Amino acid sequence: MVDDTLGSFQSRHIGPDRAARDEMLRAIGVASVDELIAQTIPSGIRLRTPLDFPEAETEAAYLRRLAQIAARNVPARCYIGMGYYDCVTPSVILRNVFENPGWYTPYTPYQAEIAQGRLESLLNFQTVVKDLTSMDIATASLLDEGTAAAEAMTMFHRLQTRRAPAGQESVFLVSERCFPQTIDVLRGRAEPLRIRLEIGDPATLPMDKAFGLLLQYPDDHGEAGDLRPVIERAHAAGLLVAVASDLMALTLLTPPGEMGADAVVGNSQRFGVPLGYGGPHAAFFATRESYVRQAPGRIIGISVDARGRQAYRMALQTREQHIRREKATSNICTAQALLANIAAMYAVFHGPAGLRAIAERIHSLATSLEAALVSLGYRQSNGAYFDTLWIEGADIAAVGTAANAARIDFRRANNAIGISLDETTSVEDVQEIVEVFARAQGRGGTAIIKADAPFRLNAPPTLTRTSKYLTHPVFNSHHSETKMMRYIRSLERRDVGLDTSMIPLGSCTMKLNAASEMLPVTWPLFSRIHPFAPSDRSEGYRQIFTELERSLCTITGLDAVSLQPNSGAQGEFAGLMTIRAYHRDRGQPERDIVLIPASAHGTNPASASMAGLKVVVVACDSNGYIVLDDLRAKAEQHKQTLSSLMVTYPSTYGVFEEDIKEICRVVHDNGGQVYMDGANMNAQVGLTSPAQIGADVCHLNLHKTFAIPHGGGGPGMGPIAVAKHLAPYLPGHPVVKVGGTKAIPAIAAGPWGSSSILLISYGYIRMLGASGMTEATRYAILNANYLKARLQGHYDVLYANHNGRVAHEMIFDLRPFKHGTGPSVDEQDVAKRLMDYGFHAPTVSFPVAGTMMIEPTESESKDELDRFCDALIAIRKEIQEIVDGHADPADNVLKNAPHTAEEVTADNWTHPYSRQQAAYPLPYLRGHKVWPAVARIDNPYGDRNLICACPPIDAYEEVGAK
Repeated sequence: MVDDTLGSFQSRHIGPDRAARDEMLRAIGVASVDELIAQTIPSGIRLRTPLDFPEAETEAAYLRRLAQIAARNVPARCYIGMGYYDCVTPSVILRNVFENPGWYTPYTPYQAEIAQGRLESLLNFQTVVKDLTSMDIATASLLDEGTAAAEAMTMFHRLQTRRAPAGQESVFLVSERCFPQTIDVLRGRAEPLRIRLEIGDPATLPMDKAFGLLLQYPDDHGEAGDLRPVIERAHAAGLLVAVASDLMALTLLTPPGEMGADAVVGNSQRFGVPLGYGGPHAAFFATRESYVRQAPGRIIGISVDARGRQAYRMALQTREQHIRREKATSNICTAQALLANIAAMYAVFHGPAGLRAIAERIHSLATSLEAALVSLGYRQSNGAYFDTLWIEGADIAAVGTAANAARIDFRRANNAIGISLDETTSVEDVQEIVEVFARAQGRGGTAIIKADAPFRLNAPPTLTRTSKYLTHPVFNSHHSETKMMRYIRSLERRDVGLDTSMIPLGSCTMKLNAASEMLPVTWPLFSRIHPFAPSDRSEGYRQIFTELERSLCTITGLDAVSLQPNSGAQGEFAGLMTIRAYHRDRGQPERDIVLIPASAHGTNPASASMAGLKVVVVACDSNGYIVLDDLRAKAEQHKQTLSSLMVTYPSTYGVFEEDIKEICRVVHDNGGQVYMDGANMNAQVGLTSPAQIGADVCHLNLHKTFAIPHGGGGPGMGPIAVAKHLAPYLPGHPVVKVGGTKAIPAIAAGPWGSSSILLISYGYIRMLGASGMTEATRYAILNANYLKARLQGHYDVLYANHNGRVAHEMIFDLRPFKHGTGPSVDEQDVAKRLMDYGFHAPTVSFPVAGTMMIEPTESESKDELDRFCDALIAIRKEIQEIVDGHADPADNVLKNAPHTAEEVTADNWTHPYSRQQAAYPLPYLRGHKVWPAVARIDNPYGDRNLICACPPIDAYEEVGAK
């Protein structure tokens, strides 16, 4: 029952109150929520006891307690580097983007007409990456630097014409000077694809049998060397070359693209994105234009709308992984759009001159530090560098003791000390570093050099950047806070997020991202911790991780958790790799068949392919259920080689499989493991569990069920929970000890993935408690079945159980309007028309083409649900007018949707329907009107004329004129 206690988080999170609940139950035709749940979830899998959690906390009490936990994180001056650097998030960006629900609550921009702001910002990000790397094209962000490097490796593997002899492994070369976390992620991605890594000095690595090479620039020690000779040698041998690099360094150093790189990857974190103990941060990926159709992730491009005006949209949409399934280029589903937008805004705010000034200051402090340390008798071994010194000849223990006393963290490796400076480093910080090294020698410090000489890059001319970057006006126009604030808000107003209206996307769970869950993410004691800081500096984080892991074990009924996977698709891969390691450890490496229902999300087969598994599809019947006889036959056919079953529960069709326990038993009887895709855990928590149905491993989309916001396309988190026998194989990490006793390689660059946003799910669990989370599940199911009841007779629901109930989502069939005898209306027409009614469209054409998948979540109130239903019912009447011949079959409100303010207020109006019918079809719109920024976008035009970076100003007019 909803807790109406004043101040309870549960009453704030769950939308319907008691009176609304009773009205909804009457509409559904049941007497109570209990009765509805009994008709929805099979009794054989229901939990019999409540979840065991501490009492729910009020928001105020939670924030007070969390502040005490945060105090256990000890602030220190950190110079560890290794791809993670402290930075300054400009306040105008922190307040107006990072902490703004207008930016963090929107979904992936599938409906581009109401996502123009995010799309423009992501195009800016692509331009930043393209310019600084000097490559042809860039994508709209990846998960982290390690996985971006792995994507480059697998892209090269697909591209290379040279194939390894039958039965032999392919070879990928890796510089030993790459970051260790990147190398470990590569190990995990390479092995199942029969790629052998050879790691060593690039100058001596044999290139005769390899297909590709990864270099780091500046490298793991901070040295920046001329890559041209090794790249030329690699190209001569037929290899493709990827370079992991640093965007801030590339404002001063010759970019890899000018040295001949085929791909450049890295992390944009130091462009204003907090450390956050490892994430989330937006990785970048840039490559040659000829490889664009093989590039991983999303690319934002420019097209035109129905009125010929420029419009942004996701380019090459047929590359989306849920369409390509096991033939996908990767399993990427969630990227890091929010963090990419922060990095893009950082570049817009500072501009090319500002970025160069920041970089010059960092480098000047590094050269001053070098001079001071050399004067003390230390050796600095990097010839050319940007921000990192590699100090040799020091007494490591003595320096460590002095550094700890001063609360300073250096990197210690190979009898050397690494010191990486950053944007936050001051002259006083550098003096303090010098004093630490002096005390290690038992003497006083030496004053650092404060020369007034013009800036000089400590690198040869061949490594000095001469090419221009960020010349587009957007990077040269918004440097005052007033202009920057107005630019950010102008983009925000072109988008629809949860701050505008409900987003009923099926399978995406666009629920409330509560402010009290979000606030701590930017607290300095959480946001400024380096992921490789000593454990005694991060005890607050460790406490939260321990409690969160225990909570997720309780919710799933499983025994151990890895928090490392930093997206749902990464969780899928991690779960399958854990199962793979288990079979191999038991002497059964031949188990490589994975059974996947036809209804599964497309990332399932893509992840299976990445894990080296062979996909066998299991049939589903007309009600959306797995065909048990087909499952039995295929499980028995592949008994000797069966690895696992991947099953989403409740199913992607929005129903609870009645035979789920038997399904799991069949797989177990034939030697396989059961992987449960946790995308739909919002219909499980507190009522059933993965362990209850018989699963061995599941991933949990924390950006769905557990309230991490989608951020316009990311961040996401996909931890995995496993049964006891799989716990030894949970992912490890080469720098920080995590994972099982027989750990598989790292899945992500950070030990705990995107650590800082785990705070959000931790808060969700602690403020709702056992009862609140269970009620959230019950109300998610109530809201979905209420929508079904209200829309019944207007739209057909494709799948329901034998009681006519759906889980937390449902699929409406629009195919009869397209394939009937009259004029054609399809799901895209309905999606676009919903914008005129102020709503983001549901999920269209997934998992069944020609349908809409709707998930209301528990957070939406009855009046919002009713507005949405009113809109869909009105649209159904508009469809009927077309079918009956009362509306023009081509020139009607659906085919012309969405309608912009510019169109409705134009002098000329040639449509046979009125302006009011176009813009204000229902009364509520008079007080709450969302105007799409552009008319319907021409996707094929954008793919034929691919532009995926900020074009010159004159090109804007040219695009609009075509």
